[in-house]
Amino acid sequence: MLKGKKIIIGITGSIAAYKSILIVRQLIKAGAEVKVIMTPAAKDFVSPLTLSTLSKNKVLIDLFNEDAWENHVFLGRWADLFLMAPLSCNTLGKMAQGLCDSLLMAVYLSATCPVMIAPAMDEDMWHHPSTRRNLQTLENDGCLLLPVEHGELASGLTGEGRMAEPETIIQFMSSFFQQKMQLKGKKALVTAGPTYEAIDPVRFIGNHSSGKMGYALAEELANRGAEVVLISGPVSLKPNSQNIQLIKVTAAEEMYNQCMKHAQDYDIAIMSAAVADYTPLQKAEEKIKKSSSELEIKLKKTKDILASLGNLKTDKQILVGFALETVDEEQYALKKLEEKNADMIILNSLKDEGAGFGKDTNKITLFKKGGEKMTYPTKSKELVAKDIVDSIIEMVHSIWPI
Repeated sequence: MLKGKKIIIGITGSIAAYKSILIVRQLIKAGAEVKVIMTPAAKDFVSPLTLSTLSKNKVLIDLFNEDAWENHVFLGRWADLFLMAPLSCNTLGKMAQGLCDSLLMAVYLSATCPVMIAPAMDEDMWHHPSTRRNLQTLENDGCLLLPVEHGELASGLTGEGRMAEPETIIQFMSSFFQQKMQLKGKKALVTAGPTYEAIDPVRFIGNHSSGKMGYALAEELANRGAEVVLISGPVSLKPNSQNIQLIKVTAAEEMYNQCMKHAQDYDIAIMSAAVADYTPLQKAEEKIKKSSSELEIKLKKTKDILASLGNLKTDKQILVGFALETVDEEQYALKKLEEKNADMIILNSLKDEGAGFGKDTNKITLFKKGGEKMTYPTKSKELVAKDIVDSIIEMVHSIWPI
């Protein structure tokens, strides 16, 4: 799984830096291409010459040394994975705050690849509230946190905070790349954002959906190897992955038509868009003038995209829908699961703090066909997307081998 992978190793000032030598050696032995970036403080713990010899690449340290300051953006785009090992408490805080005072931080802030972090610090520092907050921030940003180990620390104490052993880190990295192949060759259809139903050339009926959940799902599916068609209502977001084909629409009818075009092609469909239930019966050709104290607009139902896909769904397709409710949440979610012929319904409640439109976090409950129910705590929408895709992958083992 590591052969041919491009990996950046970021090394910070920690006694655990000696373990990075073994990590680099094992990665090179496995056939990976490795580039090492160090903080100036890391040189006190491990030799750049040793790491350069093992990696067969120049070790980069100084932000303004020769051409290093020019290629930090390139490095962040070059890698398949960025591993911070060891990650000191100091650099952890800089990452959480987005500070850029070294080449390592410049590359981190420019990285478009996944970032894996292996903290190393004394037990009291590990348990300090500020450390916990910083770790949570990085996890919310999408960083993959490797668990620390319990053992002898540099202070002479024994406890938590010890960096994971090189063999453990290599295993996590192999599992990460294996996970990225889980949906290789599969096609996914995702809808995201609101729809705008025109009243006249300047006014519309819409909602507050930001599209963040749908875009996070599209990115996660692409990260697992799927080819994704993302049908998006009017939002300001842009997908990052090259495996995502973005189709922009405005109204519910347009979204319906695009979904029907792909109804036979997908393996997994996730309908996360907040599609309008009603649209104006007639659209005024010109701007409606304010001429009376009341304005009556007649509405008609829009086409039900989830139900239409459910009617066409084959036994080899997985269909997932969303339900945003305010009352009798579970009852409506289960009803939707059955009536729409979906395989899973993801329930959001506007009563839950941290859930709903426009937020960076979400709180969900999953209902699967067959009666399984799973409730998750409030998380970033990126982490919620991982939970949803993990759950989908568990379902599809019975449909097609992965």
